[in-house]
Amino acid sequence: MPKDDLNRKRLIQESYSGNFLQKSELQSGEKTRAALYVVATPIGNLGDMSARAIHILESVQLVAAEDTRQTHKLLSHFGISTPLTAYHDFSDRSAIGRIVDRIKGGEAVALVSDAGTPLLSDPGYGLVESARQAGIKVLPIPGASALTAALCVAGLPTDRFTFEGFLPAKAGQRDKRLHDLVSEQRTLVFYEAPHRIGVMLEACLAHFGASRKVFIGRELTKRFEQHFSGELAAAMHWLAADSNHSRGEFVVVLAGCDEVGRQDVEMRKAERQVALLREEMSMKKAVALTSKFLGVSKNDLYRRVLASDKKLE
Repeated sequence: MPKDDLNRKRLIQESYSGNFLQKSELQSGEKTRAALYVVATPIGNLGDMSARAIHILESVQLVAAEDTRQTHKLLSHFGISTPLTAYHDFSDRSAIGRIVDRIKGGEAVALVSDAGTPLLSDPGYGLVESARQAGIKVLPIPGASALTAALCVAGLPTDRFTFEGFLPAKAGQRDKRLHDLVSEQRTLVFYEAPHRIGVMLEACLAHFGASRKVFIGRELTKRFEQHFSGELAAAMHWLAADSNHSRGEFVVVLAGCDEVGRQDVEMRKAERQVALLREEMSMKKAVALTSKFLGVSKNDLYRRVLASDKKLE
């Protein structure tokens, strides 16, 4: 057996026997250094807190937290008494400067959000950017993330996806974002709040169509965790069926646009164009012009416009 294969086999055997773990930084008493540690924390189930995250949080000199009250509860649960400082979306540059100065002075600082992995729709970008610009080491302490938790159980393609975070609260901005994503072929992942989940799904239905596949993860890893998997039209019925379905925190995973979906998107775009042109000309002429301009089938477009007219009768 080649030497490289022997080394690989020995490494695997050691990892299963525990020898590899004994030689890891954590098992040998990982010593924190002057660095910024980006630490993931549970998104609901405290059992998801990693041993390494606990070790880092109790070893650093300071924890920069999105909400110090929330993080204090978490640290207290694990018997950690490390001092806290606030760092959130509204922190100014001086707050970042103070944290960076402490690290440059030889201290280790951990960055945490209220739940999950910092920077994923959570504060942290400004601090990480400034730390790197100052030549400070930035080290990940990986763990729970609502993004990956939802993706791995959604039953939708995960080889290519795009994370969109929270959609804008204002209708116009939200519609523009969704319009830009209508033909996106990658799986789409969104976060949403309970008071906006209904409006968000309605907007998705309008832009992506009733048959687009969707997964909704509600309160992931928590006591009342719930999943929905189906088409967008059915998702609206599910949401309306029980008021509890609108409570908690949501991850919405949408299938990307396939060829059939792309054609449907183009046809719906063409129908809207025909509706505008009909204010100035006959339906036949509007269909002919739109078909030529957008490159869609004139006959198919004509049938769809007729069907829409009948629904309005």
